Amino acid sequence: MLKPFDVMLVGVGGQGTLLATKVLAKAAQKKGYDIKVSEIKGMAQRGGSVVSQVRLAEKVHSPLITEGGADVILSFEKLEALRWLEYLKPGGTIIINNQSINPVPVLTGAAEYPSGVVEYIREKVNNTKVVNALETAVNCGSARTANVVLLGVLARYMPIEKETWLEALEEVVPDKFKKVNNSAFAAGYTI
Repeated sequence: MLKPFDVMLVGVGGQGTLLATKVLAKAAQKKGYDIKVSEIKGMAQRGGSVVSQVRLAEKVHSPLITEGGADVILSFEKLEALRWLEYLKPGGTIIINNQSINPVPVLTGAAEYPSGVVEYIREKVNNTKVVNALETAVNCGSARTANVVLLGVLARYMPIEKETWLEALEEVVPDKFKKVNNSAFAAGYTI
């Protein structure tokens, strides 16, 4: 029997959230899960929020995760982690990329980026994992693979074997980027 598992991937346009969602869905499908995915792209190409809800089970009837229902939230940016925190279930895990991307109100001077975001979340969530995915990705050869570093971290918290993730990555990522993405996944998996 496949244990139900709900994951939210939250980030900002341009961070590769949707590619990460495709790899996750492919890996879950290979494992035999029924999968439902819901994606919200708010002006994603202009730095707006991008949210993917991925539900896995023997049979999934709705793609939407309710507040307090996510087993894991994978956040590609700190403020997005805070924005979607109420969706994490009690005892759930939040993985946060320790990166700040200023939203439009901050860029225009109408607001300030809040300080202490990670500390606040750590006070609320015992299972908080903070990762410097961008630095790790650069060390692997490309800053653009930070999303795959984060997938590597996520993989350790999910009921899907590492080999299945690698097969999914192989099928989703274009040939010319496979080597660097495999390195990024492996690096994230060891964090």
